[in-house]
Amino acid sequence: MTSSQEISAPLIQKEEEDRFDAASSQTSPHETYGEENSPIEQVALTVSVADDQTLPVVTFRMWTLGTLACVLLSFLNQFVCYRKEPLSITSISAQIAVVPLGHLMASTITNRVFFKGRKFEFTLNPGPFNVKEHVLITIFANSGAGNVFAVYMVSAVKVFYRKNLTFLVSLFVVITTQVLGFGWAGMFRRYLVEPAGMWWPANLVQVSLFRALHEKEERHKGGLTRNQFFLIAFICSFAYYVIPGYLFPMSTAFSWLCLLFPNSVLAHQLGSGLRGLGIGAFGLDWSSISAYLGSPLASPWFATANIAVGFVFFMYVLTPIAYWCNLFSAKTFPIFSDGLFTSTGQDYNITAIIDPNFHIDMEGYEREGPLYLSTLFAMTYAINFACLTATIVHVFLFHGRVQRIVAAKQVSLPRKEDGCAHKTHEKIQTSPRMVVQLHPPNEHCINHIYMRVLQQSTPAEMVGSLAGMWPCLIFHPAIGVITATTNQTPGLNVITEYIIGYIYPGYPVANMCFKVYGYISLKQGITFLEDFKLGHYMKIPPRTMFMAQVVGTLVSALVHLGTAWWLIETIPDICDRALLPPGSPWTCSGDHVFYDASVIWGLIGPRRIFGDLGYYSAINWFYLVGAMAPLLVWLAHKAFPNQQCIRLVTMPVLLHAVASMPPATAVNYTSWIIIGFFSGFLAYRYYQSWWSRHNYILSGALDAGLAFMAVLLYLCQEMQNIDLNWWEVGRPMDARWLLALLQKGL
Repeated sequence: MTSSQEISAPLIQKEEEDRFDAASSQTSPHETYGEENSPIEQVALTVSVADDQTLPVVTFRMWTLGTLACVLLSFLNQFVCYRKEPLSITSISAQIAVVPLGHLMASTITNRVFFKGRKFEFTLNPGPFNVKEHVLITIFANSGAGNVFAVYMVSAVKVFYRKNLTFLVSLFVVITTQVLGFGWAGMFRRYLVEPAGMWWPANLVQVSLFRALHEKEERHKGGLTRNQFFLIAFICSFAYYVIPGYLFPMSTAFSWLCLLFPNSVLAHQLGSGLRGLGIGAFGLDWSSISAYLGSPLASPWFATANIAVGFVFFMYVLTPIAYWCNLFSAKTFPIFSDGLFTSTGQDYNITAIIDPNFHIDMEGYEREGPLYLSTLFAMTYAINFACLTATIVHVFLFHGRVQRIVAAKQVSLPRKEDGCAHKTHEKIQTSPRMVVQLHPPNEHCINHIYMRVLQQSTPAEMVGSLAGMWPCLIFHPAIGVITATTNQTPGLNVITEYIIGYIYPGYPVANMCFKVYGYISLKQGITFLEDFKLGHYMKIPPRTMFMAQVVGTLVSALVHLGTAWWLIETIPDICDRALLPPGSPWTCSGDHVFYDASVIWGLIGPRRIFGDLGYYSAINWFYLVGAMAPLLVWLAHKAFPNQQCIRLVTMPVLLHAVASMPPATAVNYTSWIIIGFFSGFLAYRYYQSWWSRHNYILSGALDAGLAFMAVLLYLCQEMQNIDLNWWEVGRPMDARWLLALLQKGL
């Protein structure tokens, strides 16, 4: 077995599926298999092997539109982050919006050449707007599309703990955490980007969209071109989101059990998609479907199947057993909640256990008593423990030794025996002038200088927490392999909290900083590697990609923090659910989870909750469970080597499936799994010609239509204080009004 095959589970999936008919009349010549193409079938069907190296890449249009896209997406994503239903506006929105602007600039700006014949010769308009400019603009937009994790810490300190924090100190924290990932990306790029087996499924959505927007295509047998299909799907998505976003919010989470038994507590525990197990619940809102697991259309079927199994086991086996067996006094608390409770089920008074120095007040803690969690919240931490060890063991057993991935140069190079060795991409990306070589030690030294400046304004524990980035050195290769092959990314947020909580108990700021630097450096490194792979597919020089990433990251950090600071200072009682007026959208669900974690792991400390002094110490056994699970799968694979389905069981993905609960809810999973089945299994297996042309384009169209309508609804509705409330009960989980209508025969 070759190195690429050892790393990529989808290669095994290929053996079970029919090879695409290259002679199909609806297939583009670049979508057929060939000597120059990738061994991953999904990539071969989506990514073109053609390249026009004469196209200008770094242009005035790229800088202008890229910066504009980065600023707008940073502002909008941070703005909606504090809201009750946070909406992630992806870079696909900018990818669509800049197309007419790019063509407009190409047709109106002067094509005059400045300093002609000199060393610094340039022109503002080098020709038609091209796909490579478009890719770099999208890389800029990617920098603003994701939330800046360090802003959660700023919100926790200023809003929840109500402590002073200057803008300058906050800016240093945000910038240093955002740029840490460049070092890890440079260290592991050769092993997680260049191999064909590292295919990064999410990128194929954007690749399909680039081709649809820039390649000219003729209809075949009366069908639609990809561009026409995208426009129709985009318009439908744009128009449809009026229903869940404004006219009928109940469609976000619909439950038959809650509908039939509106007054039954048990029915709501079992059937509610928002506060229960979600049996029979489903959602018709693309924003909730793709909120936490990404687009189901971009997920490989074997990964979707693993997520489905993990979700069913967690929600319908583990949690019900723990709750109705009253494990950890489960019936005292809600079955699904991210709250913190006393032993009697009352909300825990956090302010009563904080002393004036921002540390734990032991006398206050003795008065309040131990902290308790809901059953599902406690089980989520258990699954996080198991996922961490399962990731390391799985990669070690199924993808060779971790050091082989990191050290073996042949993993990153095309091999003759691969049959189709990704040659075109490799030739372009490895030319001497185009290779960017990052130096992680130098990059980390720059961050140490930043932290020395930061040390003058903050407690010493904030500086010491910089060590939180070093767990990435151990986990980054393994998590990178999982992400690059399954589109799911296990995180380090829990283990970083656990480590610093034991080392430095009672100091929530130190805990938050350690968590931010440990978790975000891996997250950013993964994001940068994913962008590099997008450039790899689109034949963009790595040096140019790196430049766009650096500038976009710095701009995004400044805009995210500035937006958050403005909202915190101008919106009264933001994030305070007790003081906000009824119906206020500024409830900050993600910030509440971050704050709760700082209390659990930082202020009180893991020893008093999960250690020998805590009520949940048994949960630590899940570290062993996570380590044993991939081993059992590996032994089964060795015992039955001809059963390839065993090889596709990926325990890190199966366990990671529910790691986002809460704030994710059951309805975020049920509809996602159904759509993933129709796309990844039925369409890919039985309608592969349609799938290869339209699947990823449909995903991009749904994302873009949703984002544009969501922004429009906010501008036209909420900024004007317009509220449409034509149903009797506004909560999605309560459908008594609809039941009354059905009983009347309407």
